[in-house]
Amino acid sequence: MRRPYLLFSLSAWSAVLLFSTVAACAGDQKKETTPMTVSNGKQVTLEYTLKLDDQSVVDTNVGGEPLKVTQGGHQIIPGVEKALDGMAVGEKKKFTVAPADGYGTVDPKAFQEVDKNLVPADSRKVGTQLEGKTADGQKVFPRISEVKNETIVLDFNHPLAGKTLYFDVKVLDVAQASLK
Repeated sequence: MRRPYLLFSLSAWSAVLLFSTVAACAGDQKKETTPMTVSNGKQVTLEYTLKLDDQSVVDTNVGGEPLKVTQGGHQIIPGVEKALDGMAVGEKKKFTVAPADGYGTVDPKAFQEVDKNLVPADSRKVGTQLEGKTADGQKVFPRISEVKNETIVLDFNHPLAGKTLYFDVKVLDVAQASLK
């Protein structure tokens, strides 16, 4: 008679051990499914819309190709990197980026006056973006900021320099960045 009791006792202990193991594994699974948050070194996939003070949309990728960046890799402006830090997959955020954390303030030294004949006649309009190369071969994209009688004033500042930027972002994915 004692034998069945011993079997029951062993079976009961086995069940307790099995239950403990299953519970521990379930706990491990919970830890693994906790969403990763944006932090330095993580690859972040984003959907975003960028607006200006007048609420005009400057850029958006909503409904298009998501943006993939490595957080902390200086691939995007500092104000956006700061705002993304700590966000989780699926999280949405609206935030404002001041010029200092965006494309900088307008630099008066970035304006250059050139002879009017250096610019094609059909491009001599305020706001026209030109393409050129520096002496060392680097591409530049100045905009015409003023047309004078004999000269044209070119603005080499980024088009969004001096502007406050308004972002709507959604984190679509956060993953460990691949080593290159």
